[in-house]
Amino acid sequence: MNPNENAPRFTNISLRTAAIVAGVGFLLMAILSPIAYLNTFQKLVIFDNAALSAQNILNSIGEFRTAIILLFIVAILDIVVAWGLYIVLIPVNRSLSALAAWLRVIYGVIFMFAISELYVALQVLTPDGAQAMTFLKAFQSIWDMALILFGFHLLVLGYLAFTSSYIPKWLGVFLVLAAAGYIVDGIGKTLSTDYNLNIAQFTFVGEVLLIFWLLWKGFKGFDQALEARK
Repeated sequence: MNPNENAPRFTNISLRTAAIVAGVGFLLMAILSPIAYLNTFQKLVIFDNAALSAQNILNSIGEFRTAIILLFIVAILDIVVAWGLYIVLIPVNRSLSALAAWLRVIYGVIFMFAISELYVALQVLTPDGAQAMTFLKAFQSIWDMALILFGFHLLVLGYLAFTSSYIPKWLGVFLVLAAAGYIVDGIGKTLSTDYNLNIAQFTFVGEVLLIFWLLWKGFKGFDQALEARK
């Protein structure tokens, strides 16, 4: 039996469709993630004040639960995007495209585990917030470590983009810069609790550019010769 016999079940869609799926998935993540993390989690949780954090969450319990759901959706979208990008990048290098996809899938699974810590925090939440804070901090630390893996995903993605014949080389450069931001920040936060840089907030532009490129290619389409190489 041919070991690749079942592959078409997962890859037998056009590059154009895959680009649309990945682009829309990216766009939804770009909308939902800030709502859940920046506008809710960071607003309610103050790591050096467990009691105040507990009071904030208790006063906005519905908002916090919604944030958990949105973060789970983001993690699921990460896996969907990984699949879409895998299809789009197969013509460049199938093996490296699979590596990039698996790195993102593993990151997404770890991210889900991190999010589960928020659910546990709600179950043990009391007015003093002491026990809940342990799980709130666990969420952040696990996610910080997972972002190192995400950075390596972007690194492989950037290399594939730079060496391809159909993706702008400048996009590959921006993706590598984005990767460096996540890797440096992730390692810094993992090694030191005093690390307060946020390089990724300046280098993430590569991800934004990738969203626009994917949606543009989804609208325009790919050369037939390129489709045949998939």
